[in-house]
Amino acid sequence: MMVPILDPAIVREAAARALGEDRGPADITTLACVRPEVQASARIFAKEPCILAGLPVAEQVFREQDAALVLTRRAQDGDALKTGGTALEIRGSAASILTGERSALNFLQQLSGVATETRRYVDAVAGTRAQILDTRKTAPGLRALQKYAVVCGGGANHRFGLYDRFLIKDNHLALMGPGRTLADAVKTARALDPEALLEVEVDCRDQVPEVVSLGVDIILLDNMTSAEMRACVELIAGRAKTEASGNMSLARVSEVAATGVDYISVGALTHSVQAVDFSLEIL
Repeated sequence: MMVPILDPAIVREAAARALGEDRGPADITTLACVRPEVQASARIFAKEPCILAGLPVAEQVFREQDAALVLTRRAQDGDALKTGGTALEIRGSAASILTGERSALNFLQQLSGVATETRRYVDAVAGTRAQILDTRKTAPGLRALQKYAVVCGGGANHRFGLYDRFLIKDNHLALMGPGRTLADAVKTARALDPEALLEVEVDCRDQVPEVVSLGVDIILLDNMTSAEMRACVELIAGRAKTEASGNMSLARVSEVAATGVDYISVGALTHSVQAVDFSLEIL
């Protein structure tokens, strides 16, 4: 599986910010315990099975702390690690390894958690047409990294922000003002950016004919039962892509995929992820 290349500027900023908040002006415990000339080797390993994600950021943490550290990858993002599987080896200043340890582990734990949960959803819909998507329900400041981790897990990205796709929802329609219709909003959107995907949310089958007639790209089926989704998919009949959203769980996702929807967006991939347990041991 090919995983995307993270923007180096995003990686550098995230690593510097995380290390800065943890180390502050100095790692006083390490200064008290470890002489500067002491050298060491260490490895970072998974303490439970997982899909690995976040190596570039973990590596950058150590580079930010000490550019002389020697880093050796023993796995790649997107790989399935078994319990005890090594992700990264580090050689060099013992003090630098200790100072960078927690920030590097935090990224690996959080992002591998996203990738691992995503893989569970992807596996649950295998054999159907449905593709698992993330949402904008991400940890503030970590969106690019969490969305990268989703792809490492086999999922795909929905819009990155409010700027790269139109998604007209019920609250937009409620606040458009008197005299304006959905058709007006669609026309304005197409004029603003003809290349951007245009998606409209519906919450019942009766709304589908009007939305289909407007030639939108994707119809979001929000908080529907599986039976309601199936009926909408049949009515749309391929004239637009379909996305299921709202209260998606691992227990339910295979049933939703069986309705014939093209996409299933899952906020739980990023907003309530369970971290994977990683550890660093001195060799």
